[in-house]
Amino acid sequence: MARRFKIKTVFTQDDPKCMEEVVTRRIKHSVENPKGAFGNLPDVIFADGGITQIRAIKRAVSKYEICIPVFGMVKDDKHDTKKLIDDNKNEIELDEQVMNFITNMQDEVHRIAIQYNRKLRDKDTTKSKLDKIKGIGEKKKQELLKKFGSVEAIKKADILEISDVKGINYELAGKIKKELL
Repeated sequence: MARRFKIKTVFTQDDPKCMEEVVTRRIKHSVENPKGAFGNLPDVIFADGGITQIRAIKRAVSKYEICIPVFGMVKDDKHDTKKLIDDNKNEIELDEQVMNFITNMQDEVHRIAIQYNRKLRDKDTTKSKLDKIKGIGEKKKQELLKKFGSVEAIKKADILEISDVKGINYELAGKIKKELL
């Protein structure tokens, strides 16, 4: 099962710091609750990058005084993985079966990450000031937007027009009007 982590402490585009945060949180879950949803610690960690990402992961692992081998993926000109390296930059040649397995794993991880980021972006896109008004759930929000088209149009409407919307009574319409001003 794939695990997705929302980055909480890194506010810039910094892959190694993001990776360190995620691996730290993942290991912490297993160390603190080995019978929990994350289960045992991983046997190995693969970084979709080189020595900088390996070092970030090693920092995360070292916080718990455990030993988990970490390997980075060395890419060719076409961004295809051709071999692995360890934290001492030793190259590990791979046979075709292992290479195919790693490529498939990498493709699946990328697919899941892209899908998750789209979901987060779409969720942010559908947020509005209506979400902060007590008594307005997703259905009432949709009904309001269906009738008026935008939050700006709702702002301009009078209380009677707003109360015409399915599920919105006069009192709630007044509250909406007040909150949007």
